[in-house]
Amino acid sequence: MHAMDDTSGSLPPALPVFPAGERGPGLGIAAGLIATYFGLQIAVGSLFVLVFGVIALLGQPAQGHDAMMQSVLHRPAMQALMAMLSLGVAAPLTLLLARRKWPWLWSLARPPGFGFTPPRHAAYFALAVLAGLLAPLLGGLLTDLLAHGRTVTQDIQQLGSNTPLGLRIPLTLVVVTVGPLVEELLFRGVLLSALLRRCRVGWAVALTSLLFALIHLPGLQFQWYGLPDLTLLALLLAWLRLHSGSIWPAVLAHGVNNLLAVLPWFVAINLPG
Repeated sequence: MHAMDDTSGSLPPALPVFPAGERGPGLGIAAGLIATYFGLQIAVGSLFVLVFGVIALLGQPAQGHDAMMQSVLHRPAMQALMAMLSLGVAAPLTLLLARRKWPWLWSLARPPGFGFTPPRHAAYFALAVLAGLLAPLLGGLLTDLLAHGRTVTQDIQQLGSNTPLGLRIPLTLVVVTVGPLVEELLFRGVLLSALLRRCRVGWAVALTSLLFALIHLPGLQFQWYGLPDLTLLALLLAWLRLHSGSIWPAVLAHGVNNLLAVLPWFVAINLPG
């Protein structure tokens, strides 16, 4: 039985209609788009470093260049600006590439469509909020069990806690809206659709979730015991995508999960001492 038949019980029955010669994304182009997204972030961040580094060095004596460069680029405000600029450029460009490449898949509810359409029932939005709240709690318990007392350090948490308050708010907005939107398109949209062409739903969801966790491993500073947390989140997001017939509940749950991760940025500034 074809892999697409496995989702027929949970998704609208309408069959996708493709232009002649088109069958949705393949694994190669899905992987390429994901690589493009993260590569754009690295490229924009590197350009930011270069430009601001050159500006900082203007008028400085040559013997102090290295120290000045390190001082400027390690300022929390600069790192926050670099993160917002990198994501702010990479995300819309990736969305535009996907939109132009597969315009007929954008609003299709069932895979290989990307699900930019209202869910089958509004209750899925409530389930999304619940999933976004429970995933980090349950995942955190599992992580603590595997970590054996070691602290899981995330780059984004360290970045935000050191960022001036005036930049924390726009950084939070980017982290809870732009990031989830483009990552859901890439993983629960393009990649999941590509995998469903080759394997059954269970395998497609498992592989997508594992890759989602692994690609965030650098942000966990390669602490492997943080992977089950991300994998659990990805499984819940895939369930929401497939059962709701829409990508929006997954985007909402992803955003709620990220919001919980950044709330300590604001709690810390109100603590005594």
